[in-house]
Amino acid sequence: MTIIVTGAAGFIGSNLVQALNQRNETEIIAVDDLSDGDKFCNLADSDIADYLDKDDFLQRFSRGEFGKVRAVLHQGACSSTVETDGRFMMDNNYRFSRDLLESAQRQQIPLLYASSAAVYGAEQDFHEQRECERPLNVYGYSKFLFDQQVRRQLSGSRSQIVGLRYFNVYGPREQHKGAMASVALHCFNQYQAYGKVSLFGSYGDYPSGDHLRDFVSVDDVVRVNLFFLDRPQLSGIFNVGSGRAQAFNDVALAVINRLREHQGLPQLTLEAALLEGILEYSEFPDHLRGKYQCYTCADLGRLRNAGFEAATLTVEQGVARYCDWLQRIQSPPPRHAAAA
Repeated sequence: MTIIVTGAAGFIGSNLVQALNQRNETEIIAVDDLSDGDKFCNLADSDIADYLDKDDFLQRFSRGEFGKVRAVLHQGACSSTVETDGRFMMDNNYRFSRDLLESAQRQQIPLLYASSAAVYGAEQDFHEQRECERPLNVYGYSKFLFDQQVRRQLSGSRSQIVGLRYFNVYGPREQHKGAMASVALHCFNQYQAYGKVSLFGSYGDYPSGDHLRDFVSVDDVVRVNLFFLDRPQLSGIFNVGSGRAQAFNDVALAVINRLREHQGLPQLTLEAALLEGILEYSEFPDHLRGKYQCYTCADLGRLRNAGFEAATLTVEQGVARYCDWLQRIQSPPPRHAAAA
């Protein structure tokens, strides 16, 4: 039976396609916008049944052209938290998702979609409740508004609807994201290029490098998606994070020490990394002031109550695994010796 993945050439979408392939699922319709053509690399090692541009997909889906569809995994969105074009953001993230939901419900097709921890803004309470939601930017607002539409429909829904509020996701296949890539990837690239890593300096009540985020591995995000895909009787809006708040310093040090391990060098403490100039801080950017989440930590109570029991990776575990993957894709395979 067909599974549709929107945003399939993107970060989380391509990891979902990979995971489905590992379960011998190949009847996958991949939907994306390849105006950024380099994103094709994320699908080059995957098996799919068809690819559609997102502008062609919605009308065809609405007409029921894809036959029996097991579910739509809707990961497609503009994920830039610094995008200021509100009209584009609302059309791309909110309106497209609302039209997709309407068509899915009419055909009784499950819809699992990507929401975001950005809906919480500067709040310190991360429960999936309306009073905790105060988005700081138009990206967060676009996700927040669609969540409200879903809440209005849940009680009378004709098929599964699951909203997954991703916290700070990192991991393989995010290289195309540029400035919006995870801090783990930025730290990796900086260390490879300069032998040192730079983080934001102090802001708000947080010292340099001590802003706290819930950093969650894309491996855990994929596991949660597959958990709900396998349980079409479950619906609702759920946080998806590690359940831990860790400092940016932790991420930087995890990258530094994993790469030093690959170099045969001893591990460093935070103090030693600072003393040796391997970790440093830059001025906090003016354009992020008032729009920056200094602290996030997913409350996983609702997800656990739904039956998802798997442990989540710590920064130290997940970042080490990610650094290993990045080094593998950067190292060309060894050439076979020519036959004598």
